[in-house]
Amino acid sequence: MLLIKNIGTLVQVETSPRPYVSGGAMEYLPSIDNAFLLVEGGKISDFGHMENCPAIEGETIDASGRFVLPTWCDSHTHLVYAGSREGEFVDRIKGLSYQEIAMKGGGILNSAKKLQNTSEEDLLEQAYGRLMEIARMGTGAIEIKSGYGLTLESELKILRVIQKLKSMTDIEIKATFLGAHALPLEYKNDRKGYIDLIINEMLPAIAKGNLADYIDVFCEKVAFSVEETITIMKAGKKYGLKPKIHTNQFNCMGGIQASVENGAVSVDHLEVLNEEEIRCLQDSETIPTLLPSAPFFINDHYPPARKMIEAGLPVALATDYNPGSTPSGKMPFVLSLACIKMRMTPEEAINAATINGARAMELEKTHGSIAKGKIANFFITKPIPSLAYIPYSFGSNLIEQVFIKGKSL
Repeated sequence: MLLIKNIGTLVQVETSPRPYVSGGAMEYLPSIDNAFLLVEGGKISDFGHMENCPAIEGETIDASGRFVLPTWCDSHTHLVYAGSREGEFVDRIKGLSYQEIAMKGGGILNSAKKLQNTSEEDLLEQAYGRLMEIARMGTGAIEIKSGYGLTLESELKILRVIQKLKSMTDIEIKATFLGAHALPLEYKNDRKGYIDLIINEMLPAIAKGNLADYIDVFCEKVAFSVEETITIMKAGKKYGLKPKIHTNQFNCMGGIQASVENGAVSVDHLEVLNEEEIRCLQDSETIPTLLPSAPFFINDHYPPARKMIEAGLPVALATDYNPGSTPSGKMPFVLSLACIKMRMTPEEAINAATINGARAMELEKTHGSIAKGKIANFFITKPIPSLAYIPYSFGSNLIEQVFIKGKSL
């Protein structure tokens, strides 16, 4: 049993848990000042005002002057990768675009070559180090994609690493198969051949090993068409893999409409978005997930978050942690970018990074808020003056202690 007492402010509390928060409601964060939080068996058993705080026999922590929040839910990452791509970072400084780097064999194909030549043991060691680093920054639930293998053997290798990470930590991990991340060089003139490989060889092997929860496709002019995306989504659904789709990073080309029609859990990136696509999302249960550290790093334009929130959508935030366009899994910095570059309020950003991020991984019943019966994933801040100080002080580590299933990291 664990009791956190004298909490300055307990944030994102729910007595009637919500699946997600939309539009104008994202401005509101239910909180309790001078609060307590009680944990039993790795779950939240009670919370409330200090005047109702129970006396317990067990560990007690005094959180005076501090905020307690549910851990971040990072619903879009590529955390399992080999090595780094700082050479492309320099290429962009010199003026090359994302597309130009990809066309000369860089980008995803660069990472795929490195990963194919990296052992499963080395890959696991690298990924575990990254996972622990971001957990100490407050992330308690995460989605991890494959997609840097692009061969049957290497895609399975990534997904096995993700399964091993699940067994090594109490952090909630969702696995996504992203074989359709890029077209391998050997299939440059045989697009159908690679899609057949995904459908006829990769998917059956993944299903046999129960290695993934979702299927993803990079629906873009530099990757896969809308028609190809639909084909792959439908194939994945036959194996019980729901879609979570990369789309609208550079172009509006129908990826959102196709994703919604096929029951996508989320559509991610959305740096470009038109009115028709917003209307499509308004009529759906699909969560629009924004990744502002990607346009930050590649010096591109940011998603129209304000327009989306004002249209009543339930925006989520995630890191897109990957070696090429976002070599960082720091969720607090994502919140800072959301506020500074996309004009989201601190309250909207926190909602987007907790309850809505949980929904984008179908974890809203167990993660993303402080509610009785939910998993006890939360963090205690250092003494800070307000919630707005979290995105405001973007260069500081403001987290004092992180708890996963009620245990301190």
